[in-house]
Amino acid sequence: MQVICEKQDLTFLTWSKIRNSSGTAGSFLKAYSELGGRKIYYKLSNYDSMQGIIGHECVNEIIVDRLLTVLGIEHLDYRLIHADILLDGRRQTTWLCASDDYKKAGETKIALETYYQAERMEGENPLAFCIRNGWEEYIYRMLVVDFLILNRDRHGANIEVLRNARKKEIRLAPLFDHGLSLLFGCKTEEEVAAADGMEDKRVQCFVGSGSVKENLNLIPPDHRFALPTPDGQIREFLFEGLTEAAPQFLLNKIWQMIEGRWHYYEGFCNPGWG
Repeated sequence: MQVICEKQDLTFLTWSKIRNSSGTAGSFLKAYSELGGRKIYYKLSNYDSMQGIIGHECVNEIIVDRLLTVLGIEHLDYRLIHADILLDGRRQTTWLCASDDYKKAGETKIALETYYQAERMEGENPLAFCIRNGWEEYIYRMLVVDFLILNRDRHGANIEVLRNARKKEIRLAPLFDHGLSLLFGCKTEEEVAAADGMEDKRVQCFVGSGSVKENLNLIPPDHRFALPTPDGQIREFLFEGLTEAAPQFLLNKIWQMIEGRWHYYEGFCNPGWG
């Protein structure tokens, strides 16, 4: 079950603060548990010690998870859980994300940025490095996704390399960590209404530029894959079960944003249309 509405008791978790890399106020808190040999990772939306949990990044994770399923792109699966937790000595009720370890037996992980620094050829940029390693399709699809969701945070550690030394195998990890996307940063109905879903905000992208729109130009024409039609069935799938975790006005605006950027990408791939 991807959305667990029945409130769970997760007060046993210990949360560590990870500073928000986007530069906005607040922190992202993470935790993990190991039960029966199964490691589960948890994370919260943006948290402020005075105001409490002020973001909706965990809802974003579920929406993007489902979008990647629609597009047939390998990704980390998240669960959205309604739960009681302990923060700063206080019991609080919130929605959080949970995910399993995506490493296979025998694999270790390393940030792409670290691997690039160790293995790159002289003068080779990150995109060329990924192409040389046979990861171009992964990267091109990632750039399309990051445009559709306006992902602000694809830094060099948000792409990971998985290595199995015994089998001499290496691969890129499934796409993960999409909380800082969509309408991230909009906390009120007025801010959501005023947001321009087509705005090309400054982003972090290790393999490209600071513009998700400009990064589409890095994809060769013969590698620009087609998207399905963004119809009502896809909309229903993306938002199923989320109305308890997020207000309807937010979900409506997120769909408007995704649909608008979806059609922009279609026009980008087919400039002669219309």
